[in-house]
Amino acid sequence: MKRALVEVLLAKLDEELANMRRAAKDARDAATHEEAKPENDKDTRALEASYLAGAQAARVREIEGAIKAIGGMPLLDLAGGKAIQSSAVVTLEDENEQQTTFFVAPFGGGLALDVAGLSAQVVTPQSPRGRALLGRTEGDVIEVRGTKPGPARELTIVEVW
Repeated sequence: MKRALVEVLLAKLDEELANMRRAAKDARDAATHEEAKPENDKDTRALEASYLAGAQAARVREIEGAIKAIGGMPLLDLAGGKAIQSSAVVTLEDENEQQTTFFVAPFGGGLALDVAGLSAQVVTPQSPRGRALLGRTEGDVIEVRGTKPGPARELTIVEVW
C-alpha cells in the first residue's frame, strides 16, 4: 500500500513538474521576445520576465529533486510501536473521534493521495504536524496548532505503519 501511495505522489509531482516546465519556458520566451525589449530606461518588462523565468526554473529543479528523493525513499515497516519517521502512514484521532490519515514524506506537503479506499494527506517533517509526529509512536498524544488563533488541538496517534 505504501508503494501505491508513493506512485500516486510521484504522479502528482510529475504533473506539477510538467506544468512548471511549461511555465518556465513561457516566462523565458517572454523575457527574450522582441516585444520585451525596453522602450526606455524605465521599462523593466524583460527584467521582470527574466526574474520570473529564473524562479520558475528553480522550482523545476526543486521538483526534480523531490521526485528523485521520493523515488529512492525507503518504505519502512513501522508497525508494532516503532517511531514515526519518513514513509510512515499515521492515523490521528481528534477529540470528536474523527480520524485522519497522513503519509510522512520529504516533499509534497498538503497533497491528497487516494489509493484503494485509503485517503491520506502528505505531511512533511518540516511542517508543524510533521515535527510533532516525528519520533512518536502509536498511542502518543500530540498537540497541533491550526492556522487560526486558539488553543492547540490534541490528537491521538491511533495507528502507525
